[in-house]
Amino acid sequence: MKTNIIESTFLGLALADALGVPVEFKSRQELQNNPVVDMREYGTHHQPKGTWSDDSSLTFCLAESLCNKYDLVDISQKFILWMDCFIWTPYGEVFDIGIQTRKSIYQLTKILSSREYKDLDFLKYSDDEYTNGNGSLMRIIPLLFYIKDKSTEEQFDLIWSVSSLTHPHIRSALACLIYLKFTEFILKGHSIEVSYKKMQVDINDFFNKRQISTHEQKHFSKILENDIKSLKEEDISSGGYVVHTLEASLWSLLNTSSYTEAVCKAINLGEDTDTTATVVGAVAGMYYGLNDVPKEWIHAIVKKEDIILLSKQFAKKYGYEN
Repeated sequence: MKTNIIESTFLGLALADALGVPVEFKSRQELQNNPVVDMREYGTHHQPKGTWSDDSSLTFCLAESLCNKYDLVDISQKFILWMDCFIWTPYGEVFDIGIQTRKSIYQLTKILSSREYKDLDFLKYSDDEYTNGNGSLMRIIPLLFYIKDKSTEEQFDLIWSVSSLTHPHIRSALACLIYLKFTEFILKGHSIEVSYKKMQVDINDFFNKRQISTHEQKHFSKILENDIKSLKEEDISSGGYVVHTLEASLWSLLNTSSYTEAVCKAINLGEDTDTTATVVGAVAGMYYGLNDVPKEWIHAIVKKEDIILLSKQFAKKYGYEN
């Protein structure tokens, strides 16, 4: 049933996020001593079991906007309503928001208030490479379904525009492109390993055609020039830097063989556990489905019915309904 691929992507993302939230910021050593193998509650943010974070919130804001059409103004409005009015929050509060994301949403508010909507298109020309947290990568997956039939060049331009609403630097956009290109091949029915190899070919070709600077290309060398699957765990970082999150996510997916195994491997790397898990969970949900997931985990996801309803609306818009 086609709808399942959207539902399992969105629910897989939220579930992974909720599994990671209670142990966010815990070190790898702490999690090696007490690994996550089940759904926990409270912990770092003192939230009930099944509570997802801003990662899922902003993903669902983007998905809801794309249910209508691609519109940077509407996407920006949804992000503002999330931060100010708490739409797409589990319990009517924002409990986990990155510094860069907060700052950027304030900027979006100013742009929309001034009605200088064209300024949204100019956000991407920021050259501050110290704004490359993982806050656009974590929410970008719905955009795949809008861009999947376009050329890589067109895809990148759209990705950069959406990424730049919170994370304008080109490195964040390139990380999102690599992730969505990898996931595009999975959506087309390829295995995780084959999707990874096909992505490498396409992205290296794009880098050459687009003349992406060697300065930027070198940041992705672990992913594009080698087989990241073969790296040892100690060579994988799992903090909030977008490149590290992308590396950790691909590594976790390539070194596991089920949804639960992939998500738990990502979480037990430590540090930014919810975001690494979210990035993994969307792909793992899409690829494996959620059949191996304990039913009580699925049942615990906060606002599960709202997520399913959004999934159905999104599936109808993009041709994945029954």
